[in-house]
Amino acid sequence: MYNDVIKDLKKQMKKTLEHYRDELRSVRTGRASVTMFDNVKVNYYGTPTPVSQVATLQAPDARLVTIQPWDPNMIAEIEKAIQSSNMGFNPSNDGTIIRVPIPQLTEERRKEIMKMVKKMSEEAKIAIRNERRSGNEDIKKLEKEKEISEDDAKKALEQIQNLTDEYIDKIDELTSKKEDEVMQI
Repeated sequence: MYNDVIKDLKKQMKKTLEHYRDELRSVRTGRASVTMFDNVKVNYYGTPTPVSQVATLQAPDARLVTIQPWDPNMIAEIEKAIQSSNMGFNPSNDGTIIRVPIPQLTEERRKEIMKMVKKMSEEAKIAIRNERRSGNEDIKKLEKEKEISEDDAKKALEQIQNLTDEYIDKIDELTSKKEDEVMQI
C-alpha cells in the first residue's frame, strides 16, 4: 500500500532533478555551448518559440556560437531575443548567419553565475523537501486510517527520508560539477 506513495514520490523527485539539470544546461560557462540558448525565446509569427526550433545552432569553437535561421526574415528577431536575454552577448550577422562571440568570463561574473547556480540549487532542494513532506503526510494519513500498520508507516517514513537524502546529494553533485565548469578558465 505505501509502496505506491513511495513510487509516486520517487517519480516526482526524479522530475525535479531533471528540471534542475535542464536549468543548469542553460547557465553560461566559459565555453561556447548551444544549450546556453535553450531558454531564449524568439517571436515567431506572434508565438514565443525557442531559438533551436527556428534555426540551426552550432558551436564551431570554444568562443563562438553560430545561428543559421531557416527563415532569413528571422535574423533581426533572433538578434533582438539574444540581446534582451541578459546573457551579455553581442550578436552580429552577415545577412544569412548570426555569430555570437562568447566573451571570456571575468572573475566577478563567474561569482555572480555561481550565486545564481546556488540559488537554483536551493530551490530544487526546497522542492525535494516539499515532496518529502507531502509523502510523509500521505503515509501518516494511511496510518491514521488504519490502512497500514505503525511498523509499515515507520519503515515508509524512513524510506522517504533516504530517498530525499539521495536526491539532495544528486543536486549537490550537479551543483559541484557546474561550479567546476564555471570556475574553470
